[in-house]
Amino acid sequence: MELPRTRARCALQVLDETPSTNDVLVARAADRGAEGRAGQDECAAVLTTSQTRGRGRLGRSWVAEPGDGVAFSLLLRPSVPGGGALPVDRWGWITLAAGLAMARAIRDAVPATADVGLKWPNDVQVDGLKACGILAEMLPGGAGLVLGAGVNLETPAERLPTPSSTSLRLRGTPLEGDGLVDAVCGGFLEQFQPLYARLLDSSGDAVASGVAREVEASCTTIGREVVVTLPGAPSLTGLATGLDAGGRLEVRGPEGIRTPVAAGDVTHLRYE
Repeated sequence: MELPRTRARCALQVLDETPSTNDVLVARAADRGAEGRAGQDECAAVLTTSQTRGRGRLGRSWVAEPGDGVAFSLLLRPSVPGGGALPVDRWGWITLAAGLAMARAIRDAVPATADVGLKWPNDVQVDGLKACGILAEMLPGGAGLVLGAGVNLETPAERLPTPSSTSLRLRGTPLEGDGLVDAVCGGFLEQFQPLYARLLDSSGDAVASGVAREVEASCTTIGREVVVTLPGAPSLTGLATGLDAGGRLEVRGPEGIRTPVAAGDVTHLRYE
């Protein structure tokens, strides 16, 4: 594949087909052992336009039919200035920064009239419909993480996974083929890497680095009435008021109590 923007930003492996791009990088990191921990494979990436057993959030499957979309995974080993590891409790902002970066890349690939935003925590929507999901997986022992993104590029309406999904083709992108893949994946890296560097330079302080402000500005969930389906707990309904210092979504319930949500399935009530 001709992917000059993407290859300029990472050590890229392109696969004709794979069950999961995330799994490829997780296995590679395990094989590298101490060499990988030294950082030689930081920003290694795997890409395919035919993924057969990908995973989304909350155990959902994500499959890229040949030619319909792209699955792209990036291996990161976050460390702070001086060489120490970034505390794991600050890694959530890396995923949020990835969502922001993908939203910006997709915005550049669709007509200016399209409304592109980040639905907390890691879905990119175009005109209120999901075009991309991002999944972060921690390596064993906290040795790093793999960021995986699945983007519906040219998926026709009859093959969309849900009624709330869309593709960039359906939203009017003028790009196609390798050019569209490169615009999305290369554009993502061009946007993400500076955000990632700012987070590391501030030891993961998203507020001090300004990353928190930029994520909130792009987040379409903030300011909306939402229902949050929580793992193993009753659902939470209220107004999404913002993000706390850890990147958790703050939801103000009917009694005025603000509840921080670290993980959950969010529904924007105005879209129901």
